[in-house]
Amino acid sequence: MSFGGLHTDHRAIVAAASIVFLVLTLVMAVLPGLREQALSAPAAVTARGAEAERGRQIFMREGCGFCHTQFVRDLPMDRPYGRPSRPGDYALEDPPMLGTQRTGPDLADVGSRQPSETWHLIHLYNPRAVVPQSVMPAYRWYFVEKDQAGAGDVVVPVPADLAPRGRVIVASRDAKALVSYLLSLKQPKVSP
Repeated sequence: MSFGGLHTDHRAIVAAASIVFLVLTLVMAVLPGLREQALSAPAAVTARGAEAERGRQIFMREGCGFCHTQFVRDLPMDRPYGRPSRPGDYALEDPPMLGTQRTGPDLADVGSRQPSETWHLIHLYNPRAVVPQSVMPAYRWYFVEKDQAGAGDVVVPVPADLAPRGRVIVASRDAKALVSYLLSLKQPKVSP
């Protein structure tokens, strides 16, 4: 068979079209689908502790998800927040808290990006103490002003110009739980 007469050989045309269709289906649909399925399998997700779970309830009660997402999109502008989110990231989330908009930064991997408990406590007490351009409200009702810290108190080292004069700021049980939840937000490692 010569290529000169290919346009008149209907069986050859159907065979060539079928082969092209199968190759394109494999390359454009099946192989990417298999790769995505492998990446979407639940990774080494660990259950969060009771303190962090209590913090999650506070996070939901305060409506933090209205300003902070927990879903990293596969876009260049989202790269600072972590790798793109996968379905397996939410294996233990009930309900998954993806968020509705992003007024503040995405929190899907905030426990890895910002692992300091002290930073989060200061940020909750006065967000502008650590992020001057922040529009987040202060959550001061989660802290207690004391003349002197007691045994077992977690003192928040608020900058002197933002702290009440002669007083110490102590984190409440709810503030510590909320920070425990934020620190638990770490994306599981997945193989590329």
